[in-house]
Amino acid sequence: MFKIVKRRTPTGRIVLVRGRKRPRIAICARCKKPLHGVPIKIPSEIRRLSKSKRRPSRPFGGYLCSSCAREYFREKARKIGG
Repeated sequence: MFKIVKRRTPTGRIVLVRGRKRPRIAICARCKKPLHGVPIKIPSEIRRLSKSKRRPSRPFGGYLCSSCAREYFREKARKIGG
Protein backbone atom coordinates (compact mmCIF):
# COMPACT_ATOMS: atom_id res chain seq x y z
CA MET A 1 0.00 0.00 0.00
CA PHE A 2 2.90 2.35 0.74
CA LYS A 3 5.98 3.00 -1.36
CA ILE A 4 9.30 4.11 0.19
CA VAL A 5 11.01 6.94 -1.71
CA LYS A 6 14.32 8.70 -1.01
CA ARG A 7 13.94 12.47 -0.77
CA ARG A 8 16.51 15.20 -0.24
CA THR A 9 15.56 17.73 2.42
CA PRO A 10 16.40 21.46 2.09
CA THR A 11 19.35 20.92 4.48
CA GLY A 12 20.84 18.35 2.08
CA ARG A 13 20.06 15.28 4.17
CA ILE A 14 18.52 12.28 2.39
CA VAL A 15 15.52 10.79 4.20
CA LEU A 16 13.16 7.91 3.45
CA VAL A 17 9.56 9.03 2.95
CA ARG A 18 6.61 6.67 2.80
CA GLY A 19 4.19 7.76 0.11
CA ARG A 20 0.97 6.11 -0.93
CA LYS A 21 1.10 4.10 -4.17
CA ARG A 22 -1.16 5.35 -6.93
CA PRO A 23 -4.14 3.02 -7.49
CA ARG A 24 -4.37 1.18 -10.79
CA ILE A 25 -7.25 1.61 -13.19
CA ALA A 26 -9.88 -1.16 -13.16
CA ILE A 27 -9.62 -3.50 -16.15
CA CYS A 28 -12.00 -5.88 -17.89
CA ALA A 29 -11.58 -9.50 -16.73
CA ARG A 30 -11.92 -10.80 -20.28
CA CYS A 31 -10.14 -8.42 -22.70
CA LYS A 32 -8.04 -6.38 -20.20
CA LYS A 33 -9.29 -3.01 -21.52
CA PRO A 34 -9.79 -0.20 -18.95
CA LEU A 35 -13.31 -0.03 -17.52
CA HIS A 36 -15.32 3.15 -17.90
CA GLY A 37 -17.45 4.40 -15.04
CA VAL A 38 -15.21 2.94 -12.31
CA PRO A 39 -13.32 5.56 -10.25
CA ILE A 40 -9.53 5.32 -9.84
CA LYS A 41 -9.28 5.59 -6.07
CA ILE A 42 -7.83 3.61 -3.17
CA PRO A 43 -10.20 1.00 -1.67
CA SER A 44 -10.95 3.03 1.48
CA GLU A 45 -12.07 5.99 -0.68
CA ILE A 46 -14.19 3.75 -2.94
CA ARG A 47 -15.96 2.31 0.13
CA ARG A 48 -17.08 5.81 1.11
CA LEU A 49 -18.79 6.39 -2.26
CA SER A 50 -22.42 5.49 -2.83
CA LYS A 51 -22.98 2.18 -4.62
CA SER A 52 -24.14 3.91 -7.81
CA LYS A 53 -20.84 5.82 -8.02
CA ARG A 54 -18.64 2.76 -7.40
CA ARG A 55 -19.50 0.92 -10.61
CA PRO A 56 -22.00 0.89 -13.51
CA SER A 57 -25.43 -0.45 -12.54
CA ARG A 58 -25.72 -3.02 -15.35
CA PRO A 59 -25.05 -6.76 -15.09
CA PHE A 60 -21.30 -7.45 -14.72
CA GLY A 61 -20.72 -3.68 -14.29
CA GLY A 62 -17.26 -3.08 -12.82
CA TYR A 63 -16.13 -6.57 -13.90
CA LEU A 64 -16.60 -6.75 -17.70
CA CYS A 65 -16.50 -3.93 -20.23
CA SER A 66 -19.74 -3.23 -22.10
CA SER A 67 -18.62 -4.97 -25.31
CA CYS A 68 -17.54 -8.15 -23.49
CA ALA A 69 -20.76 -8.19 -21.45
CA ARG A 70 -22.80 -7.81 -24.65
CA GLU A 71 -20.84 -10.64 -26.27
CA TYR A 72 -21.35 -12.85 -23.17
CA PHE A 73 -25.14 -12.30 -23.24
CA ARG A 74 -25.23 -13.12 -26.97
CA GLU A 75 -23.37 -16.39 -26.33
CA LYS A 76 -25.77 -17.29 -23.51
CA ALA A 77 -28.82 -16.53 -25.69
CA ARG A 78 -27.43 -18.65 -28.52
CA LYS A 79 -26.83 -21.62 -26.21
CA ILE A 80 -30.36 -21.44 -24.81
CA GLY A 81 -31.98 -20.88 -28.23
CA GLY A 82 -29.92 -23.48 -30.10
